[in-house]
Amino acid sequence: MEIDAISDILFAEIRNSEDKTTSFSAIDLKTGEVYFDNLTTPERWLTGIETAWGGVLLIHYYQSETGPVHKGLMAVDAFTGQTLWTNFSYSFDHLTGKGPVVYDSRIQPRKLFLADIKTGVATRIYEPYIDPEPPNYIQAPQQLPVDEVPVGLAIPHPYANWLHYLEYNNFRIVSLHALKAGTLVQMLYIFDGDDLLFEDLLNTAIQKIQPEAFILHKNCLIYIKNKTELKVLSL
Repeated sequence: MEIDAISDILFAEIRNSEDKTTSFSAIDLKTGEVYFDNLTTPERWLTGIETAWGGVLLIHYYQSETGPVHKGLMAVDAFTGQTLWTNFSYSFDHLTGKGPVVYDSRIQPRKLFLADIKTGVATRIYEPYIDPEPPNYIQAPQQLPVDEVPVGLAIPHPYANWLHYLEYNNFRIVSLHALKAGTLVQMLYIFDGDDLLFEDLLNTAIQKIQPEAFILHKNCLIYIKNKTELKVLSL
């Protein structure tokens, strides 16, 4: 999953290990509009999300089937799903507030260039002093022991005595694991102060503790329900 900080579009990467396919989707976090779904590339498996910026999704390929090294880039318009450009020699280094920094994997020693994300053209040599880091609007919850959670929140006792916790304005967001009728479940709670506003059952009959359940992007609370459903709440 990747979020474009400029357009507030969330991109999802869905990998199916049974038939060795990878597909991509784009959804507007503010409106819920799906711009494209089940988008595939000519390389059906050895591909993945690299980054997203300015209404463009960058997809990478791999140098080989057996290694993790990325090589080759494909740019996709976030709103139409159309391919903007492809360069099989480029590799991605990092994202700046002015766009992606890339290098030609055929050239050693490595030289970094700032690229135009919409055209793929290397505009100039990367200069770290004038190319700022991109803004980061994502907040992840803290993992807290139960005795450090603010008192007054009406929640069940968490399994293993810890939970995930985040404060945003007056909202308090909690996800935890708990035993219900002998079954391990994962829950999400949203409080306004001490008042419960919302709760959701994220997973049930699970065998082990799941990773953190949610993130916050600007005022959008994003979480996965039942491992398949993407949920976005505006706070």
